Amino acid sequence: MTLVETFFNWDVFVDALPALLRGFLNTLLLGFAAMVVGLIVGLVLALVRLYATATLRFLATAYIDVFRAAPVLVVLILIYYALPFVGIRLDALTSAITALSMVMAAYSAEVFRSGIQSIPSGQFEAAAALGLPFRKILRLVILPQAIRIVIPPTTSNCVSLIKDTSLASAVAYPELLKEATDSEALHANPTPLIGAAVIYILFLLPLVRLVGWLEKRFSAEKRR
Repeated sequence: MTLVETFFNWDVFVDALPALLRGFLNTLLLGFAAMVVGLIVGLVLALVRLYATATLRFLATAYIDVFRAAPVLVVLILIYYALPFVGIRLDALTSAITALSMVMAAYSAEVFRSGIQSIPSGQFEAAAALGLPFRKILRLVILPQAIRIVIPPTTSNCVSLIKDTSLASAVAYPELLKEATDSEALHANPTPLIGAAVIYILFLLPLVRLVGWLEKRFSAEKRR
């Protein structure tokens, strides 16, 4: 077989395309679910680290440091294969969402913390002087500004999260990479893997460019 027939076989690609699209939809489902959970938990962790009691701050910091250091694949394997030994059995999708969101939460917490701390303390003091309670100060004054600041790094983290969904193939969740490897074995041809790579690039490249555009835009606004 020629190089083209081996790696870019059109007939194999057409046969594998339904499976690849099915895997891509599963990738989007997994990525979106983990993204939502990770961002919400990350914001809570950031607020705990900044404003809670010393004990809770220590626990939040420990969680953030541990899960920023732990590889996603290791966390996923522990959840899927180790928890059954203590009677906790999660399916592949739940295990993948849990692992990805736990790591996403740790990175998001640091991003949110940095964004909140970048807001001048005088704004917090001025709002308190007006009699606003702590929760309203956060909700109406601090968080709206902080969220605007953290959009570029958060978008970058979301791109990384989508790429990490490929690790779910380690627990047999039928995301894009798993479907591609199954199709590759079925057809005895690597074309489905090339197709999966192309789908990843076509989907993620605009998001990568969006991150760059957001960073330039917010940097320009800061210089004004």
